[in-house]
Amino acid sequence: MANILVVDDEMGIRELLSEILSDEGHAVQIAENAGQARQQRAAGVPDLVLLDIWMPDTDGVTLLKEWQRDGLLTMPVIMMSGHATIDTAVEATRIGAINFLEKPISLQKLLKAVQQGLSKSGDPMRISSAYPKALPPAGSEPFAAPLHAPAARMVAAQPASAPPAAEIDEGQFFAMTYELPLREARDAFERVYFEYHLGREGGSMTRVADKTGLERTHLYRKLKQLGIESVKAARKLQCDAVPDAPSEPSS
Repeated sequence: MANILVVDDEMGIRELLSEILSDEGHAVQIAENAGQARQQRAAGVPDLVLLDIWMPDTDGVTLLKEWQRDGLLTMPVIMMSGHATIDTAVEATRIGAINFLEKPISLQKLLKAVQQGLSKSGDPMRISSAYPKALPPAGSEPFAAPLHAPAARMVAAQPASAPPAAEIDEGQFFAMTYELPLREARDAFERVYFEYHLGREGGSMTRVADKTGLERTHLYRKLKQLGIESVKAARKLQCDAVPDAPSEPSS
């Protein structure tokens, strides 16, 4: 998708924005002050910048002025603040910012602002390594999702006389037993279910939410509850779906 620079002096906000944007498939760079932001900008032009206004060394509006003065404001910039006045927001917009987000930032407003910002950046940089490629479409060779501990116990505990394995989706199966507590059985199924869709959708939370019928915020909470890191899980599934290359015969 796109290369996004997040500039904020609060570690919690940097980590949260980085996690959300990474889950959407973007490559995220972070800076905790204006000095680091200058270095990141000198190293390359991001597709979008999320820039905090109140920072200890140089505030975001001053940095925005610098970039505008030096001809470096060639990318969309979205300002963020929890304490800025309307006048500050207007000034940032006059200098060249395309949007202003008030903290705490809701997930919906963030993703909408990012989408609008990237649409203004022309042709966003495509980062092939930033997100996993989508797995083969339906009808192609199926892949087996890795099973976490409770799901692995389902397979290990499968008695010889047990009913046939239940089908998860197009060609994907896992065996189950009725001996597990309901909560463990449900969690095991949900892990396999969500990892399957994360793999098929290349880690895109938007598409997974649409496929599973969950609101995106609920989906984030569910994955966290199950201990699934969406993009990492999708990458792991993608790797597991590719068979090992045959070893060369020894001479």
